[in-house]
Order: sequence, then C-alpha cells, then structure tokens
Amino acid sequence: MTNHFRYELERQLTAEASHEKIEAIIKPFKLDDVREALSEVGIAGMTVSEVKGFGRQKGHTELYRGAEYMVDFLPKVKLEIVVADDQVEACLDAIMETAQTGKIGDGKIFVSNVERVIRIRTGEENEDAV
Repeated sequence: MTNHFRYELERQLTAEASHEKIEAIIKPFKLDDVREALSEVGIAGMTVSEVKGFGRQKGHTELYRGAEYMVDFLPKVKLEIVVADDQVEACLDAIMETAQTGKIGDGKIFVSNVERVIRIRTGEENEDAV
C-alpha cells in the first residue's frame, strides 16, 4: 500500500464523527456532585453501576464485634458515558474537579474509542444514536 493511499484511508476514517467511552470509578458519596457537574457541561445520559474493587490502597481493616477483619474490596461507583470527541475534555474536567478529594481511593478514569453506536428502539446509528 502506498503512503498516499494509506494517508487517504486514514483521513477518511477519521473524518467521520468519533465517539469515546469514558468509564470513571469514583467514591459513592461523590456520585450526585459528578452527575450535576456532567449535566452542566451537557451530558444528558450515563450508566451507573455499584461495583467493588481495590487499587493501591489494598482495602482496609475494620473492627466488628471485637474482631479485626480485612475488607479487600471497597464499594465504588462506576460511571459509563459515551460522548462525541469534542465533549471528552469537558467531561473529564467535570469528573476530575468534582470526584477528587485528594485522598487515596479517589478512583480512575478510562477513555476508549467507540467504533459504533446503535439505538435499539429506532436503529439509529452513531451521532444520531448518542
């Protein structure tokens, strides 16, 4: 494949509106603040799941009826949001500013490319489906 052909193919592929999936793992008590901040930057929909996990903090110990035990998995909330490329930075900024406490366990944000979106009810695709 010639360089010109490869360049033209890449240009055509990136010319279409692209979407990104943002997955944010945050502390549960920050959910309402994050949802409001996302709403203010124009994010209309998201999926929220209650999850458990641990990272560098490796859980913590608790005392129950005089016995100490290890809690390996901590409760977290996972947000999943699909947005157009031009909304990604505003979305990330909103999550970072509102979910951050400065303490260990604030969470993580993962951003990945979404190749195709389909609305089940209507069959609309990509930009029309988001």
